[in-house]
Amino acid sequence: MGILAVLIVLLILLVVSACSSARSYFAKGRLAGMEEATLEIIRGINSHYEAAGQPAPDQVTKAVEAIKSFARGSSCEKSIYRYQARLWIFGDAVGAACWRKGYDACKQQMTARDDRIRVDFAIGELLHLTALAHLGFKKMMPNDRGIEMKRFGGEQQAREVARALEKLEWAVPEPQRPVEQSANRRALIGRWWPPERKIA
Repeated sequence: MGILAVLIVLLILLVVSACSSARSYFAKGRLAGMEEATLEIIRGINSHYEAAGQPAPDQVTKAVEAIKSFARGSSCEKSIYRYQARLWIFGDAVGAACWRKGYDACKQQMTARDDRIRVDFAIGELLHLTALAHLGFKKMMPNDRGIEMKRFGGEQQAREVARALEKLEWAVPEPQRPVEQSANRRALIGRWWPPERKIA
């Protein structure tokens, strides 16, 4: 009976040690796979966060160095958690660097050159301006007889068009800006739609 108990204890110890060994082997393999995959990811995404002629951002450099200099501890399970924490920091740093690179590239692309000016218009404002530009073009033609008549639909439309024109004029550099035209337009609107007419 004593021999049987010893054999059972030995068998249990063998199963426990085999499970522990298998778990440790699996954890080591998992950690090695994580390290290899991380190095491949670092190699692959360099071009996405690096800007031409500039060094990589400090946060990314520190995160990459922390990953590459990672030393495994005695317990592979704890090492995996520590490695994952470094990967989270690395992912956050790379995400911020990629966002910054994309933002800077978009800003550079959208910024007008020194000899250009960009103005934002709503569709309604653009329609008013194109109609006015077309009318002005026709009025400047030598054979214009003024037959085609175009009028504002009311005070509201006239004020909307005046605002669109003011926005366009404010885009002109200050020395060349036609400031008096805005006051002239407001006076024209005020004379045609005086307060007493609106009350009546």
